[in-house]
Amino acid sequence: MKRTIIALVSTLLLAACEAPTDQEVVASSPTVASDAKFSWEKSTSGNSAAPSASLEAPKDTTKARILEIREGSGLIPKGSLEEATLQLFGRAGFPVSKSSRSYRPSFDDNTLDGRFIRAQEVARYVEHGFFDCGLTGQDWVQENTADVVEVCELIYSRASAQKSRWVLCVPEASAIKKVQDLEGKTVATELVETTRRWFKKNGVNCTVEFSWGATEVKVPELADAIVDITETGSSLIANKLRIVDTLLSTTTVLIANKKAWADPDKRAKIETIALMLKGALAAQHMVGLKFNLPRKALDAVSAALPALRNPTISTLTNPDWVAVETIIDSKQARDFIPTLKAQGAEGIVEYPINKLVY
Repeated sequence: MKRTIIALVSTLLLAACEAPTDQEVVASSPTVASDAKFSWEKSTSGNSAAPSASLEAPKDTTKARILEIREGSGLIPKGSLEEATLQLFGRAGFPVSKSSRSYRPSFDDNTLDGRFIRAQEVARYVEHGFFDCGLTGQDWVQENTADVVEVCELIYSRASAQKSRWVLCVPEASAIKKVQDLEGKTVATELVETTRRWFKKNGVNCTVEFSWGATEVKVPELADAIVDITETGSSLIANKLRIVDTLLSTTTVLIANKKAWADPDKRAKIETIALMLKGALAAQHMVGLKFNLPRKALDAVSAALPALRNPTISTLTNPDWVAVETIIDSKQARDFIPTLKAQGAEGIVEYPINKLVY
């Protein structure tokens, strides 16, 4: 039986399929041998100090070892989306248990295992076959120019159900009004390569420097502008920054290694994970609603009912009454229930739903 490894990122989740069991180990399975080496080096091209991961392939590719992430390695900072992601997996039917200091979460599905990995690194590991699939941002797939399969989008975040944006910002009082005004200037960002490509596309020659975080505070003393990610724009406003342009929109995506995607068993598991995660997201703000209604009020209620599809209507023992069941937005439910009561509805029940699969 093949096991599926879910490597969980502190910012986002990484899902992956383990190699076959010891009796089935094959050289083509994604593995990490005990002698695999990982190092960080700084690029000396241009004036950037952007780090780049250097992966040395394991010498023995027949070892069915999974990547070990040890505590204190610096690979797993506590991310803002960690809790939201764990909740999403729980609603999707893959509840995750973890201790506060462990990077190896556990699942109640014995075909799943887990690891916590930084979202910025997921695409590289998936591309190179260390993991079969993963959750990361479209921005990091693009930044790493990772050759992977995008299985599906999963739009969720800390504050809203919308995509985030990488934006070019300057101080409110800056004389910079357009992209071309940054010719010869310095721009700080965590998304270095994508930013360089974007400026080149716009015909602007500027220095793009890597930022380890807290990028908003670097202007104007340390940089003329920044490229940073925003969801609502509130942090930019709080730091008195003005948006000049948008580089790209991004959201969470489930990605897969190409060889794993070509494996029927692994692909089936990855598609199951995708289906359940999408179902959990679709149900996030929805509730089920069922009630008994006088038949004479059915037309009026049906016309006003904000149903996902046509409601399910069942005949009761009393022919003058019907049972109605539907799925609606939770905010609509709070306004619609009083309307139902006014129409003579009885036995009104609102209940949460975990998954909504279209």
